Amino acid sequence: MRRYGQVIRVKSDRIADYECMHASVWPEVLATIHACNMRNYTIFRYKTWLFAYFEYVGDDFPADMKKMAEDPMTQKWWSLTDPMQEPVEESGGESWWASMKDVFHID
Repeated sequence: MRRYGQVIRVKSDRIADYECMHASVWPEVLATIHACNMRNYTIFRYKTWLFAYFEYVGDDFPADMKKMAEDPMTQKWWSLTDPMQEPVEESGGESWWASMKDVFHID
């Protein structure tokens, strides 16, 4: 299992919309997240910062992320949520969410 932390910003005028959508995530999207070996997926918000945490239990992260990106319902979900978000400058345009370095963990 590998832990992931990622950040992005939510547009200040879209916070309520973003939180409303995530209060009832579509079952198909949740099923895809699970099928792509992501567990304990959580998104936190601090002001306009979003922090995502998840645990990956698969053995081919790029393939699972490709599978997720190709899922029609996930694409539709992203078409609604992506306009609410702003990538952080540090993402360098390489990905939508910027990955964070794991510096400490204890069970």
